[in-house]
Order: sequence, then C-alpha cells, then structure tokens
Amino acid sequence: MPKVVLRAHQREAVDAVRRALEPAAGSRVPARGLRTQVVMATGSGKSLVSVRSAEELRAGRVLVLVPSLDLLAQTEVAWREGGRRGPMIGVSSLRGDEVVFPNTTDVDELVDWVRPFDRVTVFATYASLGLGTLERAHKAGLPGWDLIVVDEAHRTSGRIGKPWAHGDLKVPFTYRVPGGDDQAVEAEGWPASLAGFPLGQWVADARRFYARGDMDEDRVEPLEKLGMVWSHFDVAWEEGLAAARGWAEVNGHLLAPLDATHQGYRVGIWLKNARAAARKAAQIEQRRAEGLPVESSAGALSDERREQLEDIDPSWCPAWPVEWQRAFHLVRLHLKAGRTLPTEPGDVVHQGEDLGRWVRSVRLGWDKLTTAQQWMCEQVLGIEPAAEDEKPKPRRTQADKWAMNYKAAHQFYEREGHLRVPRKHVERIVGEDQEEREHKLGAWIGNQRSRAATLSPERVEQLSAISMRWT
Repeated sequence: MPKVVLRAHQREAVDAVRRALEPAAGSRVPARGLRTQVVMATGSGKSLVSVRSAEELRAGRVLVLVPSLDLLAQTEVAWREGGRRGPMIGVSSLRGDEVVFPNTTDVDELVDWVRPFDRVTVFATYASLGLGTLERAHKAGLPGWDLIVVDEAHRTSGRIGKPWAHGDLKVPFTYRVPGGDDQAVEAEGWPASLAGFPLGQWVADARRFYARGDMDEDRVEPLEKLGMVWSHFDVAWEEGLAAARGWAEVNGHLLAPLDATHQGYRVGIWLKNARAAARKAAQIEQRRAEGLPVESSAGALSDERREQLEDIDPSWCPAWPVEWQRAFHLVRLHLKAGRTLPTEPGDVVHQGEDLGRWVRSVRLGWDKLTTAQQWMCEQVLGIEPAAEDEKPKPRRTQADKWAMNYKAAHQFYEREGHLRVPRKHVERIVGEDQEEREHKLGAWIGNQRSRAATLSPERVEQLSAISMRWT
C-alpha cells in the first residue's frame, strides 16, 4: 500500500511532535518522559498524524488509549490504513465479529502477546486504566512503551517515560496551576499566563453550568476533546460496566456471586447495587402506573443503563434470588452440552454450584416456587416435582414431641389410674401414621416435674388433669 501523503497542516503537526519528543543530541530523557499536546479539529487527520509521528520517531512499542470500545476498533483500522505495520492487540472485552484483531483482558496473556515483539501497537480504553489492567501487566513483565498516544485527551507521552499515562479533567476543586516565575511554570508544562489560576474551581463551575444546561455547544465540544469528566458517577458506572462485561465473558452470564471479582474489581457487589437500583426504578414505575406520588427517583437505574446490562445478560436481574437463577442457567448449559440432568447432590459441581443438590431442592420445594419458576424448570430443564413417596418425612417440632409424650402419659393414666410412672418405664403408642413408637415415659415425667417452673400454664394444667404429682 502506497504511503499516504500528508497535507500541509498534518506535516506541520508531525514536525512539531518530533521537535517536542526527540531529545536533543547528547541530552537525557527526563524520568517522567517527554510530553506534548496536539490539538486538531475533528476530521483533520489526528490518527494519521499519530501514525506518522510514531513512524518518524521510530517508536516500536506504541500504546494508544481511546475513550470507548467503539473508538478502539475504529482507531485500529485508522492506524492500519495510515500505514502502521506489525502486530496490533486490543486490551478489551471485544471478541468475535466485534473486532478483527486479537483482544484480551488477561494480564498474563497480554504480556505473552506483546513481549516477543519490538514493533507492536496496543489499543486500550480508559476503563482498562481504571481497572489497573495495564499497570498489573507492567508489574508482570510487560515492556515499557516507546510512545503513548492518548486519543481525544490532552496529553501524549514520549519515549521511555512512565509505563503508562492518562490525561483527563478529573481536577480537585482546590487545585491551582503552580505559581512562581515564568520559567518554573513553563517547566511544569503550563503557559506562564496561567500561573496561580484556580483550575479546580473553574472546572467545577463548568460542570455546574453543563448540568443546568447553560453551556453552549461550542464550549462543550472542546472540553470533551480534552477528556472532560462531566460526572464522576458516570465514570464509575463505565468502569463497573467494563468489569461486569469482562466477568461475563469469562463465566458466560452476569449472575455473579457477591464475592465475585474481575481483575481486582468487585463485580459481585457492583451488580448487587445495580439490581437494587433496577428494583427501585421498577417500584417507581409501578407507583406512577397506579397514579401514586413519587417523591424522588434518586438511586433508580436509568433505562439506558438497564439496557446496557440486558445486552450482556437478559436475566441479570431476576425477580427471585440470583443464586437460584445462576443454578438454573448452569443446569441449562449442562443439558445443552448433551449431558444428563443431575439429580443427586455431588453429581455435578460447576462454578462452585452443586447442580444436583439444586435440582433436588427444586423438586422437593416445587410448591414454594412461583408459577414462572415452575414453568422454566418443567419446560426448559425437564424437571418434574417430586412424588409424595420421594418427599422426606416432615421433621417433628419440639411441640410435636411434647404432644406425643403427653399422649403416652395420658394412655398410661387411662390404663393404670395414676401417673406414678417408674423412672425406667417405656410406653408404646401408635401415632397418626399408624406406626408404633416407644417413649421413655418415666424419664419424661421426671423432666417435666423438674422443669415445672418453666412450663406454660396450659401444659401444667394438662398434666395436672391426669394426676401429675409435682413434688
């Protein structure tokens, strides 16, 4: 493929990048690396400038950071079409038809894929930084980068610098541009005219104007190009969603247990909170449908976010316990693989779930299931409720046991005319199930006498009626 000829403004940008990022002869690269910023209008060829800059800087290992998964795939195509050669790897959950180059979120796999090559381009999203994927990969042996390009943000790191860098506008409210003389300020990367400027307060004001709808679009767009974070809650959601997507990619569903994690992110707790928000949204909708007032929708999951989770797993938020739905899903996959239905505890254990024990509990507890659950088990899994002769005999309560012993005492009284029962006497009686049982009546009478102070008045009255001697 012939090399793309740069336009004048693109050539100018590449030359400026080279001047900023190529160390002067005999000089050493600063510990934090060399950095520069390229600001170009949309559609003016930013990706081409990045590709050509990497080539002319002789950058072998290049990391390209983008805001979203959609842009990750698009940027890889742009770099390939711009003339970049060598392996291209993505750090994301994209798979199959979504992407034409290899992607992974596994740290060890990423290291193994990148380390053999002197010339390789890795594309990642900001979320992968929030999850610590790249940082852990460097600790595991991932080589450093010759060049890092932060697309749609406000910094590009140069050669041999820190393992990774990320520019955004998450500025603390109290932050001010460093002060001092012009040279000191410029050495920190700021124009001298901004020394002491209250940047944190300015960014907070911008967020407030944006939230009120008072900011013009011509101001919104350039801020977003710098990586403006309008809401930290949105950033937290995107990081959680990325982790949930990664966990689902590995496990095949989004019914994670509470202690589930993905690359250190606590997915189980995040999903638990998302389900609580979804249920609150459903309750609000129900109240509105009934014409009842709704005080506040704070904490309710938006339709957009609910759909994002449903796109990963439609059954992520069941109306019954998540544990039940997770076991149902795993049994369904087990049957789909051509295996037989597990029916006994210990038959099949998958992802920590004893599927045989779950099937047995479903059959024995059939009447406790909702109609929908019964239909799912019967029509999808082929599970039938347990027959009466399969059900275990109900356990007798302490009240049942006391009643049976009293029945034995009453039988003794009717036969003997008194309740002076020898200590070792055993009385046989026939229960409601027509089975004869032995009761150590002598010992029981002695126990009731010694516990007289704790017996209920009704029981004391019942025993007194058959001549119980309390002393």
